[in-house]
Amino acid sequence: MNSNRPVAQMRASSSTEPLSAIVRRLRQEAGLTLQELGRRSDLSISTISKIENEQMSPTFDTIQRLADGFGIEVGELFSGRAATGRNGRLTVTPRGTGVRQRIAQYDYEMLCTDIARKQFVPMLATIHARSIREFPNLVSHVGEEFIYILTGTVTLNTEHYSPMTLGPGDCCYFDSTMGHAVVSAGDEPATLLWVCSRVVPPLVG
Repeated sequence: MNSNRPVAQMRASSSTEPLSAIVRRLRQEAGLTLQELGRRSDLSISTISKIENEQMSPTFDTIQRLADGFGIEVGELFSGRAATGRNGRLTVTPRGTGVRQRIAQYDYEMLCTDIARKQFVPMLATIHARSIREFPNLVSHVGEEFIYILTGTVTLNTEHYSPMTLGPGDCCYFDSTMGHAVVSAGDEPATLLWVCSRVVPPLVG
């Protein structure tokens, strides 16, 4: 992944602004062409163009690559506004007020997006996908992840392990570089606390 310095001048944005519009706005404000953003984010021009034109629903890995390309965090990309980097930081997200974005398989509510350079990315996720076939590929990216099931039942599919069924109160911690995808295994969409970290090297062994 690229470790670019911020290239976009972040401004106030509605949390309802779709991700496609945020990506296009940040790219234009930064004066980046599709090719330049593609090079910074290690994504193809066609992928970025499809995202901007709402012809493609990006995976979390793709979203993370875009954030890297802009030199910002995932939470800032979702919200379209800058986060603070002061010391002695604290932020509270009242219930139901997180920054929401939807992709084909999940609804994300990003939590505590006002703080920059966090050591992990916390979010609530609602799982709409019902089959692994709804994913083009298993998702993989740098870091580690923790999921805690709040409601419903999910199946955690991973590259190296048999599918695991998890219910309310169950949790799992895993290496994000291992291909993975979570699907709902019940009658209703499942909800979970999902925390992604990028501050440690991949697990070995």
